[in-house]
Amino acid sequence: MTSGEIRYLLLFLLLFLVVPTVVISSKSQPKFTPKDNYLIDCGSPEPTKLEDGRIFKSDKQSSSFLSTSEDVKATAVEKVHNKTSSMSSYALLMFPFMDLYMSARIFPDKSTYSFFISEPGRHWVRLYFFPMKNPDYNFTAAVFTVTAEKTVLLRDFSCPTPLPVLKEYLINLKKDRVSLVFTPAPKSIAFINAIEVVSAPGDLIKNTAINVVSPNTHLPNKEFTGMDNHALQLTQRINVGGPLILPSNDPLFRGWQKQDTFLKTRSFARNVSISTKKIKYPGENKINSQLVAPAKVYSTCEKMINANVAAPNFNITWEFPIDGGGFSYLLRLHLCDIISKQLNDLYFNIYVNGLDAAANLDLSTLTSALSTAYYTDLFLGEDFIHSDNIIRVQIGPSDNTETGAKNAILNGVEVFKMSNVAGSLDGLYSIDGLYKGVPPEKKKDETVAWFGLVLSFFAIIVCAVVFYKWRRRPADWHLKGSLSSWLLPIRTPKNTTKLNSSSRTGSNRRYSSRKSKSSNFFSAGTIGIGRFYSFSEVQEATRNFAEKSVIGVGGFGKVYMGNLEDGTKIAVKRGNPSSEQGINEFQTEIQLLSKLRHRHLVSLMGYCDEDTEMILVYEFMSNGPLNDHLYGPGGPNGALSWKRRLEICIGAARGLHYLHTGAAEGIIHRDVKTTNILLDEAYVAKVADFGLSKTGPSMEQTHVSTAVKGSFGYLDPEYFRRQQLTDKSDVYSFGVVLIEVLCARPVIDPSLPREQVNLAEWAMKMHRKGMLDKIIDPNLNGKISTASLKKYMEAAEKCISEYGSDRPAMGDVLWNLEYSLQLQESSMDESDIEESESGGGGKHIELKPLPKILEEEEEEREKGDNGGEEILESSKSGYSYNGS
Repeated sequence: MTSGEIRYLLLFLLLFLVVPTVVISSKSQPKFTPKDNYLIDCGSPEPTKLEDGRIFKSDKQSSSFLSTSEDVKATAVEKVHNKTSSMSSYALLMFPFMDLYMSARIFPDKSTYSFFISEPGRHWVRLYFFPMKNPDYNFTAAVFTVTAEKTVLLRDFSCPTPLPVLKEYLINLKKDRVSLVFTPAPKSIAFINAIEVVSAPGDLIKNTAINVVSPNTHLPNKEFTGMDNHALQLTQRINVGGPLILPSNDPLFRGWQKQDTFLKTRSFARNVSISTKKIKYPGENKINSQLVAPAKVYSTCEKMINANVAAPNFNITWEFPIDGGGFSYLLRLHLCDIISKQLNDLYFNIYVNGLDAAANLDLSTLTSALSTAYYTDLFLGEDFIHSDNIIRVQIGPSDNTETGAKNAILNGVEVFKMSNVAGSLDGLYSIDGLYKGVPPEKKKDETVAWFGLVLSFFAIIVCAVVFYKWRRRPADWHLKGSLSSWLLPIRTPKNTTKLNSSSRTGSNRRYSSRKSKSSNFFSAGTIGIGRFYSFSEVQEATRNFAEKSVIGVGGFGKVYMGNLEDGTKIAVKRGNPSSEQGINEFQTEIQLLSKLRHRHLVSLMGYCDEDTEMILVYEFMSNGPLNDHLYGPGGPNGALSWKRRLEICIGAARGLHYLHTGAAEGIIHRDVKTTNILLDEAYVAKVADFGLSKTGPSMEQTHVSTAVKGSFGYLDPEYFRRQQLTDKSDVYSFGVVLIEVLCARPVIDPSLPREQVNLAEWAMKMHRKGMLDKIIDPNLNGKISTASLKKYMEAAEKCISEYGSDRPAMGDVLWNLEYSLQLQESSMDESDIEESESGGGGKHIELKPLPKILEEEEEEREKGDNGGEEILESSKSGYSYNGS
């Protein structure tokens, strides 16, 4: 055989070996050619080719898709760092796209990308964001909204940290064109680094899924239908038991993270892997079935390390963090039996959030073969999303005694958020800005039932109170102008000066001919205002209203500190007659304070209404507003102790509880905040500033419809959305106060990172993460008992619930705070208790029921009725240092 013949023979053998290999490889990695394939590197001057072979068009090549008022582009000032071994799984997935994050399109106003769709159906929309460093624009401060047709993809979105973000959506497009609209918030910008709009395989997402329901919910077929009507957003895509899968190794360019951060207890599970060549796909159209997930997903799994224990505590658990309430989720579980030696040898259970998702699952029956790919879609309704915002997927062995091997497996997980009733994937506002957050009907029914029960109980209590007060009515009750003089919890002091008393007669004669704008405020009906002060008295006390005497400014005017001739310190609130807001607030405060008396509400010492003056006189509150002692100038004794803070909160709660329940229709304060909680020399708290207060709804009404007023950071979001005011709006504001008292920082601090700006939201997020100790006042570290803090936060968390119907009444909040204080005192006395065991005398703290607490409060009120001067002496008057 010649040398030439030998070369031809070797070439033939080489082709014989190589060609089959190429065929097998092509089968293992199927190709998918999308009909629509828009890839844009926004702001880039040149096309960008990625490691996976895809080419993203330059900004110039894609300019025809964009409609914007300004042509603004930006590039990064520095390149992204090189890949390191310390990178997270998510960061490693983002690394192949880093070239896309080097440029961006910037939109100062509303702008739109429009794409022609050749075939309706599911399409991927992938949005790339990176707040890159740029001398001209602050990307981390950008806030904007992104919509696609009728779906809100992102609302008030921002990238506060310099990390790349990829948002992946699957949207069922029904028209021949799709528009991506970027709308910046006022005085902000929108930006985008790269966009993908790509067709997905038609049968990738089916219209039905198994409905994961509670065992107490009886559905005939346990099937959810209507997935086609929902847009989907990828939350997590995990290769269970296997390595990271880059988009270049997925036929649909999907990235699969490792499970490391999601697997709860590593010691319960064991990795299993086989060759990808052994993985089979069922069905006639095997190419399409391979597109569901690559063989690398099905060739690895986790199995139980100790499968002989069939108990929930020994299940393998994965925890996937998700967004808050208002959304349902689609879970796709990838399963492939690569551990069994024979068919029908593996039965296991799947649980989602503690609910049965699949019982006695036998993959052999479903696939008729081992090592065969299978997936199941599960629908998890929003009612079954727990408050910790985590979806837990668990697998465990079946209790079927006929199975040959007790075990359980899982190969992969995909979690998708579904668009909600608002057609949104980010919040409860629709594309037209309407709020769609309607509580589920089940909650409505429960609310109605509980309301009826509470109403019945309340009616019984009211009857009992009326009977009790009737039995103890004063002998001269029939001489009073109305029943309110003996029905109200606190009667007007018997010797309080009235407007028609002799002390006022001279004043009336002197000024009866003068027109006074405020005279209608001080009518005969306002019987509890106190003594009359002449304008000259007030002028002398405040040194002619010197600016140095100003201690507060509000919509009504200014507040001055003054000194009477006998040395008594007073606070003088002087209304501004030219201010319409001031007149309205001034009148409201007069009308309320003339009828209210409570040791935890401000009370008037007197008034002055000469000429056009509108002046109210209060006794000076020496320790000022509460916020000064939290993060302001501070009091003379430094930081408040936890016990004192609890006592202050309890005092304020008592005042608000009286407002809500002490009058026929109740009074809603509407501006509860730490600047409106004042402290006397003994740190007794009093609620102040009633300028925005409103009379509550009547028995026939559930709310008062009114324009939204209040203070930013304390404002009830439900009141803000619906403009329907209830006493639960005060409860929400008080919940914010409770958090402010604990953390000792302003409720809104724009200087902090975006997620920390709103104290209530930030505190609840840290509380749910078990990291509350990181944000509480450092002065309290090691000084709060765990039980006291737990009860306190339980009250605060309930107060700031999203819906008013979920918030407690003020009386319940008061009871919880009393309990928290007693728990704190109990922990402080533990040393005494230990001494008592060796002969000492420790204390025993007994929790009092709510009726007892309120009864003691009533007794304290009764004691205060010994006379007008006594009540003015014991009830230190409050006033507002800061206006609304």
